[in-house]
Formats: sequence, C-alpha cells, structure tokens
Amino acid sequence: MSRLQELKEVLENINSAWERHEKAAMVMQIGVKGSAYRLPGAKMMMASDGKMFGTISGGCLENDLYGWAEKAMETNTFLTHQYDLSENEIWGLGIGCKGKLDIFILPIEPDDEFWIMTNQIVQKGQKFTLILDVSTGKGLIIDRYGNLIGNHENVPSEVIEKARMVMDTQTRAEMVNLEGNRFLIDAIKPSEHLIIAGAGRDAVPVVDLAAKAGFSVTVLDSRKDFNNDRLFPSASNLQKCPEGINPCEFTGSWWVVMNHLQSLDEKTLQVALKSDPRYIGVLGPISRTTEMLNTIGEDFNSGPIHSPIGLDLGAETMEEVALSIVSELMAVRNGRIPAPLHGKVKIHA
Repeated sequence: MSRLQELKEVLENINSAWERHEKAAMVMQIGVKGSAYRLPGAKMMMASDGKMFGTISGGCLENDLYGWAEKAMETNTFLTHQYDLSENEIWGLGIGCKGKLDIFILPIEPDDEFWIMTNQIVQKGQKFTLILDVSTGKGLIIDRYGNLIGNHENVPSEVIEKARMVMDTQTRAEMVNLEGNRFLIDAIKPSEHLIIAGAGRDAVPVVDLAAKAGFSVTVLDSRKDFNNDRLFPSASNLQKCPEGINPCEFTGSWWVVMNHLQSLDEKTLQVALKSDPRYIGVLGPISRTTEMLNTIGEDFNSGPIHSPIGLDLGAETMEEVALSIVSELMAVRNGRIPAPLHGKVKIHA
C-alpha cells in the first residue's frame, strides 16, 4: 500500500520541473530483501536541474541515484538499478540498512497520456491500484469501481485480478513475475481524514506533525482569527461550530477533541460519535471525559474513544504533547502496540 498524498506531491513536483523547462523522473522502490529504510512503493522525484523531492533511503543513496536518473532522463528511457547494502558493498560501510534494494527510474514527459490520467484520478482523492510493467515501463490503473485505465492489453488477467483483490488489504507494494515480465502492484490509498476540534496554540504542533505523518487534517473551530491558513497552512479550515456540521460528511474520520472548553468538547463528542469514527481522542484527564460522556448520555462503549489521548512519553510542553498525540495516532493507524524497537530483528514486519 502507498499513500495517495505522496504520489500527489511527487506528481506536483514533476509538473513544477516541467514549468522550469526541465526533465523529470519518478524514482520508485519496487523491491526489498532484508532491511531497508522504506518499503516497496516508496516514491520520489528527480529533475534534470538537480532538484529532488521525497526520499527512498535515509539520504545515503539519493546522490548516487541521481546519477542513474540523469542517464534515464537524457535518453528518456526507464531503467532499474539494484543496491546491495551488505558489508561487502561500499554502501554497507556504516551507512544504509544492509538490505538489497530494487529501484525503478521512470522519466515522465508532459504529454504522457497515462500519467495525465493518473494525475486526474489522484486529484479526486480516491483509492485505486497502480500496475506497473517493469519490463516495459507502461502502466495500468484499476479505479475504485474496477474500471481499467491505461495499457491493459499486455497485462495478464491474473495480475489484474490480483490487483483488484488487494486494493483494500495490501500493506506494501508487491512484485508479480508472470510470463517473463515483472509487474508491480501498488494499492494507492487516500490519507486518513483527521479532524482537530479546537484551534488553540497547542493545536498548531499537532496539526503540523499529523500532516507530516500523512494525515489529511481539518481544523474545526468557528473562530476565524484562530482557524485560518496563516496559523494552519497544512490543514483545511472548517470555520463552524460542531453542531453546524453534518456527521455523515465525515464518516470514517479520526477526531482529536481539544477545544479546552467543556461544553464545546461535549458538542464535538456528540457529532464525532455520530460519524461512525475510526478514532476519537480526547485531551485532558479521563475523569473529565467521563463527565462529558455522562452529560451527553454516552459512555466509553459508544465508540473508539481514547482518553487521555496520547502515549505515555512524559510529555509536558505543547510540542511534546503533540508528539505524544501523533505517535498514538500512528500506532492505531498501523495496528501497532507501542513499544521500543530495541532488540527487534524486523521493523516493518
């Protein structure tokens, strides 16, 4: 599984390169054996003027990768490149993760119809599955309705059927070898919608970190002087009171309740619980949350309520509390029980 937001930003940066009259390439990690910084499906952009966006490794491979991307852009020909980060390779000398990486570099032209269509689908914010024929560089999309978009004549039906099946369940992009060709199946999913109820000063680092962690953030607060693009540039600004919104419009969303006004938090909880939420986190002590739930006639069995919100990190400052909150959001999203990585053999398992 890959995040739609990453692909969207990569395509936006490719378009920016074209506007500078530069060539551009998408660089994608398509295979990993052993340990690696990122999973298959990770994407970044490289342009002919040396500008890059995103990352495949922790920074140890990108400069070398750019040399290969230059060759691909100069010849307008896709290529694959492998890195062995073992002790016997230069990349294993204190840097890298000692795994074997398979990298696909695909130059993209402004008039490429497939990527034009892909960008249009990305802008809709809907899930889809990307099939990339690594042997030819051609792509195929299966949209959320099962429609095929792009080059499908040479894609085996087995690959298409598998891509349909994993659209909702895939956790990382995977390679399928069939009929002498290699096909990358990459399920692209929209970011989880996170609603931060309350535009106080302590919400600023929460919004910033949550956006960086891949959430699509909306700040819910009727105060225009507090809830605006200047203070929350990485979020949408919903300048309404909780009772003024339709819960059905936020079905499946994630909620962080931090208005610092109990009556307002109670109204927010009422709306959040009616939205079939994935998660509701409430700032403050559990006694306060219990009191609010009693007031609105609900209890902790009414929904996925987390109170007090956040992981027990000993947080005190606004930034530390934000880190605690977003860490819990990530753990719940990824189905993990928070624990130190110390001693773990596999991090992404």
